[in-house]
Amino acid sequence: MMEAGLGWTDDRVALLRRLWEDGQSASKIAAQLGGVTRNAVIGKVHRLGLAGRARGGEEAATAVPPSKTVEIETAIAVVETQAPEPVAILAHRPAPDFPAPAAPAPVALAVSERVTIMDLRESMCRWPLGDPTTPEFRFCGARSITGLPYCTHHAEIAYQPAAERKRDRRVASFR
Repeated sequence: MMEAGLGWTDDRVALLRRLWEDGQSASKIAAQLGGVTRNAVIGKVHRLGLAGRARGGEEAATAVPPSKTVEIETAIAVVETQAPEPVAILAHRPAPDFPAPAAPAPVALAVSERVTIMDLRESMCRWPLGDPTTPEFRFCGARSITGLPYCTHHAEIAYQPAAERKRDRRVASFR
């Protein structure tokens, strides 16, 4: 941390500017100034607007000479020209053949009585037929299964086993 009396005096700021422009790292500048950290040097550099500078010192020694850069770029260009052309995809793989869904067993259609709500009785099928908002709306009216509201035909539609419903959903999702 900073020692008492070692702040950013004009002389220290001038030294900071000179070392920064010479390309010294913030760590080296902090060590030469004494009493400040590397982060303090970086903060002061930014506040002074000295961010752009010439690179020097060790960093310049590690830079690749221009001739090496040209050789590397030439080597990359040669490798790129020798690379094989990617294979074009001409056709997609055909879709797999899924088994055709089993046709439902033929169901004998019940003869509908087509009754109105006023004619409907407890032993009659309550399967709705048509649009309830129209005067032509009727109920099946055939003899219902004891304990159920529907005839045999409509009960088979209304009460499907769970396994069959799952299978029907799977088949429908493949379509």
